[in-house]
Amino acid sequence: MEVFEAIRARRSVRRYQSAPVSDEVLTELLSAAVMAPSAGNAQPWRFIVVRDQRLREGLVSAAYGQSFLAEAPVVIVVCADLERARRTYRERGETLYCLQDTAAAIQNLLLAATAKGLGTCWVGAFDEGKVAELLTLSKNLRPVALIPVGKPAESPQARPRRPLSEVVEYR
Repeated sequence: MEVFEAIRARRSVRRYQSAPVSDEVLTELLSAAVMAPSAGNAQPWRFIVVRDQRLREGLVSAAYGQSFLAEAPVVIVVCADLERARRTYRERGETLYCLQDTAAAIQNLLLAATAKGLGTCWVGAFDEGKVAELLTLSKNLRPVALIPVGKPAESPQARPRRPLSEVVEYR
């Protein structure tokens, strides 16, 4: 799939088939994620691949009842390694660059999944402390997003986008 086609085709999927996602495909998605740009090449991302049903149900609870997290066969918890970010850019690395870097990695992951015919959803509404506790994350890892991945059981329509005339200024 050509990149512009993947950008246009990507949707937030909230219903999944039970078909598993192979290790090979997950490796391809994660390989795409780590190709993202990163401030100072710090690469402060960490990816926790959650297949365990009990843990996925725990993520539903931490994400205020978003049940599709347990329906997807895999949830990738994208974390920012604050210590790694701090090493390169001190406070700004920890408070800003690591979030920008992980966001870029997430977008690569979403587009790669779309190109593979998989559905994803960028979930940001969750209790970080509960996710960290559930997954026994070290103190330096901050959960940034929960990304369910699986074969879509729905085909959501494209959501409206603001026209360029409203969001672009030329100077």
